[in-house]
Amino acid sequence: MKVTERLAELKNLMQQYGIDYYYIPTNDYHGSEYVADHFKCREYISGFTGSAGNILVSGEQTGLWTDGRYFLQAREQLSGSGITLFRMGEPGVPKVFEYIAQNIRPGQCLGFDGRMVDAFYALQLKKIVESKGARLVTDYDLVGMVWTDRPPIEPKPAYRLSEQFTGVECGKKLDAVCRWLEQKHADMLVVTSLDDIAWLLNIRGEDIHCCPVVLGYLVIKPLERFLFAHKSAFSPRLRQELARDSVILREYDDIYDYLAQVKPGSRVAVDMHVANYQLVNAIPQDSKILSVVNPVKMMKAVKNPAEIAGERTAHIKDGVALVRFMYWLKQNIQKLPLTEQLVAAQLEAFRGSVGDYLGPSFDPIAAYGPHGAIVHYSATKETDARLQAEGFLLLDTGGHYLQGTTDVTRTLLLGKKATQEEKKYYTAVLCGNLRLAAAKFKKGCSGVALDILARQPLWNMGCDFNHGTGHGVGCLLNVHEGPNAIRYRIVNQPDGNVEMQPGMITSDEPGVYLEGRFGIRLENLILCVEKEKNEFGEFLGFETLTMAPFERDAIDPDQMTAEDKKLLNAYHEKVYNTISPYLDRNEAEWLMDACAPID
Repeated sequence: MKVTERLAELKNLMQQYGIDYYYIPTNDYHGSEYVADHFKCREYISGFTGSAGNILVSGEQTGLWTDGRYFLQAREQLSGSGITLFRMGEPGVPKVFEYIAQNIRPGQCLGFDGRMVDAFYALQLKKIVESKGARLVTDYDLVGMVWTDRPPIEPKPAYRLSEQFTGVECGKKLDAVCRWLEQKHADMLVVTSLDDIAWLLNIRGEDIHCCPVVLGYLVIKPLERFLFAHKSAFSPRLRQELARDSVILREYDDIYDYLAQVKPGSRVAVDMHVANYQLVNAIPQDSKILSVVNPVKMMKAVKNPAEIAGERTAHIKDGVALVRFMYWLKQNIQKLPLTEQLVAAQLEAFRGSVGDYLGPSFDPIAAYGPHGAIVHYSATKETDARLQAEGFLLLDTGGHYLQGTTDVTRTLLLGKKATQEEKKYYTAVLCGNLRLAAAKFKKGCSGVALDILARQPLWNMGCDFNHGTGHGVGCLLNVHEGPNAIRYRIVNQPDGNVEMQPGMITSDEPGVYLEGRFGIRLENLILCVEKEKNEFGEFLGFETLTMAPFERDAIDPDQMTAEDKKLLNAYHEKVYNTISPYLDRNEAEWLMDACAPID
């Protein structure tokens, strides 16, 4: 069916069930950023394939809300669908709940699948509709009724990650959570976020594309733990290993019945911003729900020494693959008929050759020329552009290795000479990247205090980029991991503005995007480290993990300060010294030239 036909069928069902507005988020039952195919309801009903966006369907208007990363993509993919694009964060654009408050009338009904909306947001919506004399219905998965060929949930085999890579055994992590429960005077913690469960239990899987997690829920009590997951995904040996840590395996969907039988008066800790509405509703009213920030999130964000050592190793492997790819591309851009998809596949092949590689950490972004201005562009058979020996190729990719996860963006010059305009913007983005990575700051700073270092060179030129400057990164886990982040906006969430702590890994990725011309983004991963302690306090900084050269021929040295040049030269020297021993003679000679000092 076409998008217009799917929407028409959905609206017919809404009429049958007496629902005037139907809300479809990008989500699964666990609050995941990326979701398995079974949960891609928003994508199915709208045709928009971006990783972020929500839809509100009504008889009068269907709207899709998404952020600045996807404005161009959404505009193209929604063309002809009849769906209105609401550009989140733009002046005059209401948020979804504001739109509902402005439009819903007494006696009307707002509906959604209660498993697909987090409890905190659902309660906000409930309060709004009831204040307008309307009602809320959360029992119906209407998209599932339309989606007759919906992909099933297909659990993949789970596996245990050894302590060599995790650094801490599962039992000690669970003991730390139990100590937290004691401090909070709570009887249990319900964990629904898949990466937190994977980290706690030292397990990994393949239940979500590019995210090595296992579908499940985890209930932790002082003396017992229950993992609700698909039992078929767990080998007898893995079940025994979990049992040794007092983790009892139960079926995935049993979580709702289990919570419904919680003893009266129990104090149940749950992260309402992540746990779905139906799950929270299952907890009896005579129990006390403690709305908390999941403590595992911060435990996981601060990497231990084994994880840090592993990430350094993973980035060396990744750097070798990237440099070999860059050399190959420079040698073949005028010889072979290359396209966006072909070069992405070639880089994947280079990553697969360096050892311990498990797969991509997200779908690659290989965007040539004007496609680079689409922040999260994804090449398709129809859009796959042929590369020429000129202009920019923006390449944002990453990998999962046994030792850790990588995420790197380089904007490569495919010709021998950049235009002055290309140099101007490239150099500004580069200086922002270098200055943020070189930051020395007082302990207690959050990413909000540091963001200006990356944006200032662009702000000085009167331009900006419409996405965050940095996100946390997991260790053989989700490539986007909270709570650490670098952004200039203060986020109104309990853990939205946490301070940087030694051990956190965050991306450093300023960019600039000129619609119809080109895009530039330069991304390294940076590790927060201790710098010094003195009479003024404790100071922190960053260590750059990513090992790949920048594009010297796209740099305007006159636009850089002496300190900028010093930072670039020091980084390139480190890249050469670290990566060159793993290269053949021709690759090493090319890297030496790519890393040569700026005057």
